[in-house]
Formats: sequence, structure tokens, C-alpha cells
Amino acid sequence: MEDEQSIQSKGGKARASRLSRDRRIHIARKAANSRWASDLPQASHDGPLHIGDATLVAAVLPNGKRLLSQGTVLQAIGRSRTPKAGTGGFTTVDSLPFFLQAEVLKPFVSDELMMSTTPILFRLKTGARTVGYDAMLLPMICEVYLKFRDHLNRQIAEGEAEQRKNSTTLLKRYRHIIDACDHVTRGLARRGIIALVDDATGYQADKAKEEVERILQAYVAPALVPWTRKFPHEFFREVYRLLGWEYKPGQIKHPQYMGKFINKYVYEALPPGVLDELKRRLPKNENGNRRAKLWQLLTVDTGSPHLDKQLTADITLMQVSDAKAQFEENFDKVFGKQTRLSFTAMKELKQ
Repeated sequence: MEDEQSIQSKGGKARASRLSRDRRIHIARKAANSRWASDLPQASHDGPLHIGDATLVAAVLPNGKRLLSQGTVLQAIGRSRTPKAGTGGFTTVDSLPFFLQAEVLKPFVSDELMMSTTPILFRLKTGARTVGYDAMLLPMICEVYLKFRDHLNRQIAEGEAEQRKNSTTLLKRYRHIIDACDHVTRGLARRGIIALVDDATGYQADKAKEEVERILQAYVAPALVPWTRKFPHEFFREVYRLLGWEYKPGQIKHPQYMGKFINKYVYEALPPGVLDELKRRLPKNENGNRRAKLWQLLTVDTGSPHLDKQLTADITLMQVSDAKAQFEENFDKVFGKQTRLSFTAMKELKQ
């Protein structure tokens, strides 16, 4: 016996079939705009992913979800980066994206693929809005077209004359997509075997350890550098303004919250692990004070210049912000939400 959700789904499809094409497009656009208007998750990590000759935009959400941008997925499989005019990126038939809607492809679409085709709206670290798909969707899409190719080749080799003719025509029509999917699949296989070997041998973990050590050696000095004024008065003036506090020129002592602000928007913007290593090297005493400033352990050629650039960027962002909330939004747009590697995690990597 069908459950209520299944009955409602069939009812929705029946209503949709009675709508005009223009009305369906209007509803799809309205739904898309509604999605864009809501709060979207922002990627904690993103960057280019090279597979064969294709370059895709990859991202990871804070919940660990791996995504590929819709446009680059389409490009990788030989399709236009955008749907046909009027169909819209969210329009589907039987819950399938437009590039899998052809009737000749449906026999090769698995139930698992059907469950993975919902587009995901998110923001890149820059704040740019993007439509993405679960990264696992790409190999499954390629598998559909390659199974379709194998089926056509069998029809050409074993079918009747009319069947061979039709299959040859279809093979020519879809040849550019099939070839693109074949290249992507081969590229994924090459990358996959490297990742499997790295994981099986522990090489990937060693690479992570080496990267942590390389960053710390580049940023953290073996000894303290002499004290000078590192944080300009302009920095503190802007922080006080955003917080609605009164700032006195030349003020030296600041509220305890200032340390938290500096950690979050200055030190945590340095590479992961640097702040924790600085704190480990300069622990607080029983009175809650350190024997020196954290920046005095930054290297002269890498760590200190990076800190100077971060201070300049922060001051500029504060100057164009009317309140702390606006500064936080601007900061996240420029630098992305910080995901700091804790010292505990670093110690685990070093072991």
C-alpha cells in the first residue's frame, strides 16, 4: 500500500503535467529565487580539481559534504555550462536533472543516482553564490553514458538492420558527451588509485605531517624578536568604534575581549596551526599573562610580513563597516570562515 508521501508526489506530478510550459518555468524560477534568498551554507574549503583535461570547482561544506559546481560538472561531460534557455538549473522531470532526462538514458539511471541529483545551493569562500552537486554524482553520470554507449555498440553488432541504423545515429548524436565521460572516468581512475595507495601505505598522513611542520618552520621563529609597536593605533581605534567603545589616543591597556578579537581576526587568519604553536611556545603564567607578545615569535621573512598584511586588510575592512556585524560579514566574504587546526590535532599529526 502506497504511503502518503508517495501519493502526494504522484499528485504533484499530475498537477505539474497540466501546467503550461511558461507556468512551469515561472514556478521553477520563483523556487530558485526563494532558495537564493535564504541563508546558504558557505564552503569551508574550495579550489580547482583537475581530472584529465577538465578543471572543476570543488568545495567542502562545514558539515563535510563534498560538492562540485554544476557549471563545471556540465562542462566536464561535454554539456553547456548552463541549461537550455528557459529550462532553468532546478527544472527536473521525474526528479532527474535536464542532462539525464532523455528517454534513451533512463534505463541506465540507477536508484542511487536518482537520490543524488538534487542541486545544492551554497556560497564559495568568496561569498559567490553557486549551484552544486554531490561530488559522487559525477562518476555516476559518466557511468550512465558509458552504459548507454555499451548498449548501443551491442545493438550495432547484434541487432537487426533498422536497430543498427538507429543505434548508429544515437551514438553519433551523443558521441561528444560519451567521449568526455570516458576521459573523466579514466582521470578519476588514475587519481583514485593514487589516493588508495597513499591511504594504504600511510603516505597521505605523512604528507599532512610534513605540511604542518613546513608551515610552522616558515612562520614560527626559534627565538623571540625584539619588541616594537606592531599593532597600530588605527587598528584599536577602528575596533573600539565598531564596538561602540570610547578610544583614548595612545591607549595601551585594553579590555580582555580585545585579545579574543585579535586572535579571531588576525592570528586565526594565518595558516592553520600557527596560532596554537605560538600559544604553546608562549604559555600564560598563573596570572594569565605571557612573557612576550605572540607576534614576537613570528619569523621575520614570512610570519611577520603576513601579520602586517592581515592587519592592513582588517583595518580596511573595519573602515568600510558601520558595525561589528557588518565587519564580520565583510571578513567572511574576503577570507572565508576560519577553520583553525587545534594544537591537539597538530600533536596527533606529529605523532
